[in-house]
Amino acid sequence: MSRARVLERVCSRRRLAGLLAVGTALLVVVLSEGVFPYLTSNHDEAVYLQQAELLLNGQLHLSPPVPESFRPWFFVADGSEFYPKYTPVTAAIFAVGGLLGSYTIALGLVAGAVVALSYGVVAELFDRTTAVVAAGLVATAPLFVVNASVFLSYVPTFALNLCFAWAYLRADRTGDWRYGALAGGASGLAFFARPYTAVLFALPFVAHACWTLRGFDREPIVRQGATAAVGLCGVALAVGYNAVVTGDPFVFPYQAFAPLDGLGFGRRRILGYERTYDLALALRANARVLWAYVTDWSVAAPFGLVLAGGGLGTVVRNRLNARRLALAGLFLSIPLGNLYFWGNVNVLGTLADPNDGLISFLGPYYHVGLLLPTAAFAAVAVVSIGRRVAALRRRTSGTASVAVTTLVLVASVGGVAVAGGAVAEPLSDNYEVTKQYERAYEPFDRSFDDALVLLPTPYGRWLNHPFQALRNQPGYDSNVVYALQHRQFDVRDAFPERTLYRYVYRGQWVPYNGQAVTPRLQPVSVARGDSVRFTVSVGIPRYTEAVEMRLTSGAATASASASMPSDGIDVRTTVANGSVTATSAAFAEPLSVALDAEEPVTLTAFIDYGSLGSFEYVVDAPIDNRSGGYRILSPRLEVCQSPRRCGGEAAYVPGEHRSGVWMNASVHAEGGSS
Repeated sequence: MSRARVLERVCSRRRLAGLLAVGTALLVVVLSEGVFPYLTSNHDEAVYLQQAELLLNGQLHLSPPVPESFRPWFFVADGSEFYPKYTPVTAAIFAVGGLLGSYTIALGLVAGAVVALSYGVVAELFDRTTAVVAAGLVATAPLFVVNASVFLSYVPTFALNLCFAWAYLRADRTGDWRYGALAGGASGLAFFARPYTAVLFALPFVAHACWTLRGFDREPIVRQGATAAVGLCGVALAVGYNAVVTGDPFVFPYQAFAPLDGLGFGRRRILGYERTYDLALALRANARVLWAYVTDWSVAAPFGLVLAGGGLGTVVRNRLNARRLALAGLFLSIPLGNLYFWGNVNVLGTLADPNDGLISFLGPYYHVGLLLPTAAFAAVAVVSIGRRVAALRRRTSGTASVAVTTLVLVASVGGVAVAGGAVAEPLSDNYEVTKQYERAYEPFDRSFDDALVLLPTPYGRWLNHPFQALRNQPGYDSNVVYALQHRQFDVRDAFPERTLYRYVYRGQWVPYNGQAVTPRLQPVSVARGDSVRFTVSVGIPRYTEAVEMRLTSGAATASASASMPSDGIDVRTTVANGSVTATSAAFAEPLSVALDAEEPVTLTAFIDYGSLGSFEYVVDAPIDNRSGGYRILSPRLEVCQSPRRCGGEAAYVPGEHRSGVWMNASVHAEGGSS
């Protein structure tokens, strides 16, 4: 074949790989916007995005006005400030998208880079036809498509590792130390981003590097020295960052957040979750994870590993050199290394349930590095089969050739259908979650002007856990600011000019189980005076047999039976002179208790249907008496069918209840303002 013909084929393969990378980038942007507009059920995404916003703002720490009410999920407390538990590499990559106008642009750029670099790595090891096929296999792998479309660190780190592998192999082939330096830089950044992931990926190439030094020749020593030196700069960068944010060069932020959330066997713990991670559990969990990778999430699943095995066999029979052996080594280093990390148990949720946990939506993301060897050796098998089929067609008669062509077309269509179905299933599952989020965030589908929104805490006192879409800007100066329903008056004092709202919902927050909540954005008024009161009206449904009213402030409680007027019950509750008094025409004597200023005042109406059941109206009114008088916020209103749902999952939402069930509340002040 002429030199011009060879050059033309090389350029055509490169163009094809480039088009594939661009197409993948565009697809990822579309999927991110269409399938994941509210992010995923993995709440780490908000951490990276808020960290990206910090970097764009020139900050490493958040400095909120009321720290206890503004602590985001997975941020480490440092006095009155917070810093993320993750290093800033991934956030810096996403910040590039922010500079270009949208964070999703960064996702597209990273996805395109992964496909292009996959082509580059495989082209270094095999040929460009095999490289194009491998890049296409990576681009259609469910594990890649889903994780490339979300704001997590696994695919960006994979891109850095691929850059390392490509530059390392190119340096090894050409002897150019500059590529070796690039390899070291990419690996160093990967280490800064996800240290253990980078180490597991680099190990087979480190072994290859040691093998190349066996003759003590100057050229490999210089080349590998450049790789090691620049790579150590990345390590030094990580150590320096640790020193700045944690105060200890050898304590990573994730260790400062949860010292027992890391590598190794024994007792592992993060926040309130703890378990003993031993080898037996590691083997069980990782077997489940690898099975999920092979059957559902891999390249050309579920046949990808079979193809990869065939391709590896072909390479062994033909020529398994040290470079290709390093690639195959990833099949060992990544799975074996992950045995030592308890995160592979946590990704599974309930170990016995294959459909539980984050793995059902995002796949075995700690093993994303396996996509490279799987795609590469599967591509070897595909190309080998294609060349044999082409040779068979040339040797057969016209009728037989048509039969072979038809068989190939049928197999190709079947393969495309299987690959499409493999990708479509997790995307569909995630879109179901998105539909639940869409319902939950419906009240925010509007414009705000200097608003302050108090958020509930279904998973503890954290912002962005679970409400990732409701994030604050680093300066707390955007059109809407979000705070926890904790130290509410301090939060109000920090933003006195903003319009106050309370976000509440009815139902259990389990969008990953296909259950939507019914939300409400409740306007909140503030009244201040020498005495304050809240007036509540509740409906009395048909078939009510008895009503009991209960007034509570801290440990003090008073109760009384009430009459049942058909037009409802009105109760006026007054806070004055250190006591709380509830009066109504529906009960003979006022209810009175001493005020506990540390707790909200609670008024409960128990509605008894007899044999038909019962429910409670619950009214929680925050009270503050630290400034010489009293202040009151509009109370939180709940309709509780079950005590387990009260306190956050039983919000009163107008129009969402049975006939006769309704509530109204207002706050007032005397000797002050309302």
